[in-house]
Amino acid sequence: MYAFLFKYIIIGDTGVGKSCLLLQFTDKRFQPVHDLTIGVEFGARMITIDNKQIKLQIWDTAGQESFRSITRSYYRGSAGALLVYDITRRDTFNHLTCWLKDARSYANSNMTIILIGNKSDMESKRAVSYEEGKQFAEENGLIFLETSAKTASNVEEAFVNTAGKIYEKIQKGDFDINNESFGIKLGAPQSKQDGQDNKQAAGGCCK
Repeated sequence: MYAFLFKYIIIGDTGVGKSCLLLQFTDKRFQPVHDLTIGVEFGARMITIDNKQIKLQIWDTAGQESFRSITRSYYRGSAGALLVYDITRRDTFNHLTCWLKDARSYANSNMTIILIGNKSDMESKRAVSYEEGKQFAEENGLIFLETSAKTASNVEEAFVNTAGKIYEKIQKGDFDINNESFGIKLGAPQSKQDGQDNKQAAGGCCK
């Protein structure tokens, strides 16, 4: 059993590695050839923050314009968002403003957003500097990390750091945790046995 459930959404252009990031986080594996996401895919995993079990329920959305209206419906009721671009494709960075505008328009104002520059293992093909990504994040009040879904670099940190920020907001009283429209759900009180069960389940993937 978990103390909290946090709903996440992963957004960004087609081909930036959204599905690969999700797979690396939930299954600890990399799939080099991945079909384009049609509509929305789903994954989940338990993590621990402040000695509490937290379940992350993650919705991986399609990047194509034709699915944008479906994606928008998932902003509502999300506590966290991973906004992803590909460091080797400047166009995916240029489109961040549009994605962020959507997120801010359709999500609750307290949604925690982390900006992710994915494919950091492809340094020789880099088209967007680390400094540019960091500056965009700072200007827009976002957390920032560069990741590699292939090598798993910073993938864990991306999901866990976002959860940490959401947890901080709960502690500060920024959310009505009884209102599930914020993307946060209260779990049942934990017993010692629950804690043991979750330790065993933490490394797996709940589909």
